Amino acid sequence: MIYILTLLGNGAIICAVRCDPRLHTPMYFLLGNFAFLEIWYVSSTVPNMLANILSKTKAISFSGCFLQFYFFFSLGTTECLFLAVMAYDRYLAICSPLHYPTIMTGRLCSTLVSLCWLIGFLGYPVPIFFISQLPFCGSNIIDHFLCDMDPLMTLSCAPATITETIFYAQSSLVLFLTIMYIFRSYTLLLRAVFQVPSAAGQRKAFSTCGSHLVVVSLFYGTVMVMYVSPTYGIPTLMQKIVTLVYSVMTPLFNPLIYSLRNKDMKLALRNVLFGMRIGKNL
Repeated sequence: MIYILTLLGNGAIICAVRCDPRLHTPMYFLLGNFAFLEIWYVSSTVPNMLANILSKTKAISFSGCFLQFYFFFSLGTTECLFLAVMAYDRYLAICSPLHYPTIMTGRLCSTLVSLCWLIGFLGYPVPIFFISQLPFCGSNIIDHFLCDMDPLMTLSCAPATITETIFYAQSSLVLFLTIMYIFRSYTLLLRAVFQVPSAAGQRKAFSTCGSHLVVVSLFYGTVMVMYVSPTYGIPTLMQKIVTLVYSVMTPLFNPLIYSLRNKDMKLALRNVLFGMRIGKNL
């Protein structure tokens, strides 16, 4: 049910952005691409998890495991970059409103989106390849609902301190750089908002940025627990719950957060749903 709602919610945002001319702006272009990313992100883990729930063997092939590992981290990195780009867009819109149309052009938006996907998918092939070359022995039972770093390293017969250090350093670098950039953007943004003389203008600015901040807090708060702080003292069950929050629940909440706090998006979604009903009646 959660998976279906996630697909429907993010799919509805994509349809609304594509169909409503009022949403053909950089902010909604980024939001539509972000919804598309969330569909792939949740699909990298949930279908296999559902198959394992229904299966008696609960098995995954070696290549399938590392393919899931690669897509899960690549899409997660892409999401971090997308959130940073969306923060940049909001910063420009509020701090430089007169220059915004000339800076945030369709070409720049397309370039930034393409860079997010390229960097996300080109960053992990080498470290994951070296991890896949480690000797794995024992029962080969992954104590998790997905192929993650810690459960795989637990199954390795030989220590791989250098590989593990490089992998976590790379993940931490992406997280810290993007979260620091988002933090800096919103510090400058909030400073500009408080200088707005009218209370209505301040409310509009906070409403525009509030959805993004909620998503950032939810995603980064749980991801940093897993990949920045040491997880050796965290119980396995708690690691699974934290992973479930940012890999499954966050993509579910994103459409709700963005649509419920945005009048234009609610109106566009209503028009899309109303148009579908008319089409069915005809």
